[in-house]
Amino acid sequence: MDTPNTGALTDIRVVELGQLIAGPFCGQLLGDMGAEVIKVEPPQIDGKGGGDPMRNWGHGDAKLWWEVVARNKKSVSANLRVPAGQEIVRKLVAHADILIENFKPGTMEKWGLGPDVLHEINPRLIIVRVSGYGQTGPYSSRAGFGGIGEAMGGWRYIVGDPDRAPSRMGVSIGDSLAATYGCMGALAALHARERTGKGQVVDSALYEAVLQVMESLVPEYMVSDHVRKRTGSILEGIAPSNVYPTSDGEYLIGANQDAIFKRLCQAMGRPELGTDERYATHVARGERQTELDDLISDWTRTLTVDELEEKMIEFSIPAGKIYRAPEMLSDPHFAAREALIDVEHPQWGSFKMQNAFPKLSATPSSVRRRAPLEIGQDNAEIYGDLLGMSEDEIAALKAGAAI
Repeated sequence: MDTPNTGALTDIRVVELGQLIAGPFCGQLLGDMGAEVIKVEPPQIDGKGGGDPMRNWGHGDAKLWWEVVARNKKSVSANLRVPAGQEIVRKLVAHADILIENFKPGTMEKWGLGPDVLHEINPRLIIVRVSGYGQTGPYSSRAGFGGIGEAMGGWRYIVGDPDRAPSRMGVSIGDSLAATYGCMGALAALHARERTGKGQVVDSALYEAVLQVMESLVPEYMVSDHVRKRTGSILEGIAPSNVYPTSDGEYLIGANQDAIFKRLCQAMGRPELGTDERYATHVARGERQTELDDLISDWTRTLTVDELEEKMIEFSIPAGKIYRAPEMLSDPHFAAREALIDVEHPQWGSFKMQNAFPKLSATPSSVRRRAPLEIGQDNAEIYGDLLGMSEDEIAALKAGAAI
């Protein structure tokens, strides 16, 4: 691909040490914004192992998750478990603005790569540390994955149907949230560095990232002893806002604001319901949520999805079809905003993936490089050109299984 870099972070270099989802997604976000991202992967030893496990993750015949999470990155190989590999990271840090890691707390220190060492080399370095429970506290040394953070942060308990065990989203939301907050922290730290000249540590815990989006869950319990519970496809007391049946599918309607509800009643041919004291206010509708959903469902069943959507557009009611990948690929709005872009791959041919987001008017983010095909494919460029190593030095490191 190698398209021009117009992003806001074109002068920023990132060293990504993380693996799996949280660390690499943080790197993806920064790379999309224009940063040069140097991804450090474990080398293959005697032709075995090596690389980020994300290279083999995904669903279907082609494992394509790597193509998304590793886009806009360069790959170098370094064995962080041996001194020579650790020294490579120390050399890279001298040329970097941001370092990302999502190892178990204490691992970087064990490798001689803790913040005290790295900041001595480069005081301007911003270190993003993503972990299950954070770098401090009694749980910090525990192993933690995204799902565990979702459970501790309160997400899992309220997701699913009330008569079933707690469910999960179909994506790794805990990891993605922690990565996103790690990216936000890095951007804030870059701004602070403009004033102070110094870097700092960004400590992004999975459970705290989830907790951050839990709205008023904790205050509601503190003040009124209310514990949120699983409510399936609705939010308790927020009505009407649900998935409704049609004659040929399902359709999502969100008409829970008073004026919007009145417009829905007009669309239904039942304008009197908009001023009926049983439904006229937010509180009243919440108290009769099931009753109201049944009433609306009786009407939506008489229409097709397309007919219902025409009504919702006509009366300016927030609503929409429930999309899967096929619907996204055929939707004109996705096409008009270039929400999906084409990527060429030597093995899988041409396919689409999500574009960079959000859209910046002056310094737009972009997908410029395909994910690295080989582990360490950019060793010569980074180790030779950036770090000034000779071919003999690089060859010696490879022979010693350090890269």
